[in-house]
Amino acid sequence: MGILGLFQSESDKRASEIRAGAVVPTRAERKRCWEARDDYFACLDASGIVDPLKDEKKAAKACAHESTQFERDCATQWVTYFKKWRVQDIQKKARLKELEAQGANKLDVATDFTARK
Repeated sequence: MGILGLFQSESDKRASEIRAGAVVPTRAERKRCWEARDDYFACLDASGIVDPLKDEKKAAKACAHESTQFERDCATQWVTYFKKWRVQDIQKKARLKELEAQGANKLDVATDFTARK
């Protein structure tokens, strides 16, 4: 093994530092994380999985590629946060729909990460 095999590339080192929370991601790195998150969530939606933490084995089988990308491109704490946020957001949207069906007044409130237009 050559001397280069002993060391990580700068981009691999930076990615490891981001995953560990040792450095703050740049705007481009955050964008890459959010895109990986969105792809992962789309896969979970297509597979009928709401809670990837509770249904970990099912999520790992159905969305292995997307999960790998998500975990590679985001800080570990962000991955956990987004997975928990997903469940809460789905529950919140279901509750709002239920309340509207019961005649509650609708308020214009953002319930996702997408930018408003």
